[in-house]
Amino acid sequence: MKILIVTDAWYPQVNGVVRTLETVRGELGEMGHDVHVISPDQFKTIPCPTYPEIRLALFAKRKMAKMIEALHPVAIHISTEGPLGQAARAYCLKNNIPFSTAYHTRFPEYIHARWRLPLSILYRGMKRFHGKSQSVMVATESLRQELSGWGFENLHIWSRGVDLDLFRPRPDASFGDFPKPHWLFVGRVAVEKNIGHFLDLDLPGTKFVVGDGPQLNELKGKYPNAQFLGKKVGEELATAFASADVFVFPSKTDTFGLVILEALASGTPVAVFPVQGPADIVRGTKAGAIDADLREASMAALNLKSDDARALAEQYSWHNSASQFLHNLAPFSGGFDGVEATRISVEDAANIPNAQKADNSHQTSDGDEITSTSPVGQPAQ
Repeated sequence: MKILIVTDAWYPQVNGVVRTLETVRGELGEMGHDVHVISPDQFKTIPCPTYPEIRLALFAKRKMAKMIEALHPVAIHISTEGPLGQAARAYCLKNNIPFSTAYHTRFPEYIHARWRLPLSILYRGMKRFHGKSQSVMVATESLRQELSGWGFENLHIWSRGVDLDLFRPRPDASFGDFPKPHWLFVGRVAVEKNIGHFLDLDLPGTKFVVGDGPQLNELKGKYPNAQFLGKKVGEELATAFASADVFVFPSKTDTFGLVILEALASGTPVAVFPVQGPADIVRGTKAGAIDADLREASMAALNLKSDDARALAEQYSWHNSASQFLHNLAPFSGGFDGVEATRISVEDAANIPNAQKADNSHQTSDGDEITSTSPVGQPAQ
């Protein structure tokens, strides 16, 4: 099946959404599906206010239409609510093409935390964006129930996975001679992650922060005893997870918390607030501690076993995540060249011949050429 993913979150951003999309794309490719990504690197962009590392596409609608028509996808998934997501949604609605969406980020809570706008108004906007989606994918059952309470419909579970080969216990991993225990946070260094709360906790030992973001310099100045290690990826990131005694996750706004799985896979117990997403992962297990007092949760997690943390992570598979994603899509036949789009099953979509699919170099009707040596939107390898 030719699948198009439209996302405003892509490289060089490093976050859970990007890692999820990249990994699921790879899994789908191994299953034999043809996955393309339309992302900001294909457009003229400007930096997002307060988040300059996030690029916002400019004047996306016209080019978006050309790119979709050149690809002739059988399923369109709109991953984010930004300019590209808005452009793809507008195209699909104009042409009566079914599409799916995902609720990755709790934007109403983020915006409310920064500018105190009423949540009811913010959720009304999010509901409008996702309201025409044939399948709104959410990471957990508690998030599904919460969004249902706000009036969202067509909600389907799309869980996450973890790379168990990369993220694994490493007995020799260490942060060095800093006083123990070692407490770790990994993620975007931004106000919505509530990192200051973690750094304010009265805990023995040393606190470590891995990541970059707009709040980094402020926190460095305010918490000179904490160790800020910057952005890490790959083996360096995996080693950092395995070096900690406890992974502390102070965010109250994440819909899941992929870094929690990565910590658990590394054999590091976690401490979280009793909020949907993070608490859903560890509730009822011996792999993490949940408490409204994050200090209490952190101290309790210090007594948990590495083997139990790893065992919980082993229940999460990227292959299963990709399979969920696939079956949550809204595939269609037709939709292009004057043929009306008709919703079809995933099984029927997989049988549509490749001959109907366009290649990666196209001439649009007004002469603009869209060319790529890799699937549209992907960085050339």
